[in-house]
Amino acid sequence: MTNTSNDLITASPPMFAGTDSHAVRYGDFIALVARVCIGWLFLVNGWAKVMNMAGFTAYLTNLKVPSPSLWAWPAMLSELLIGIALILGLATRYASLYTFIYLLIATALAHRYWEYPQAQQLNQYNHFLKNVAMMGGALLLYVTGPGRFSVDRWLRRS
Repeated sequence: MTNTSNDLITASPPMFAGTDSHAVRYGDFIALVARVCIGWLFLVNGWAKVMNMAGFTAYLTNLKVPSPSLWAWPAMLSELLIGIALILGLATRYASLYTFIYLLIATALAHRYWEYPQAQQLNQYNHFLKNVAMMGGALLLYVTGPGRFSVDRWLRRS
């Protein structure tokens, strides 16, 4: 038997199913909110890199990234494209997988909390966990898709 999106949403056992009808009823709106929340973070951070490429390049240098001035541009473009794609719901499943991979790399490069001085470890650990949580959100968007309020849905109708 294959799962449909409703099977995934209404899969709660009866004792925990009190909000299932709301999840089904508002699922498309909730998918929009999730996409905007994740996408906004990337769009804002990508724009910050545009506004201060020298600072971002210095940050990558500090992280010992090889050829930081080369890698600053794809990272900045990635964040802008992820943000725009997720907010609009454009190629959402591809954008979600790309987001997961991007976060995996960014987390491995920038949030190795165990390498930081003790005073900075908790802050870096929190950033590490934030990225892990966003990776989970990206995977959920991959599974659920963009929802009704998306460019993907509009293109599917055309």
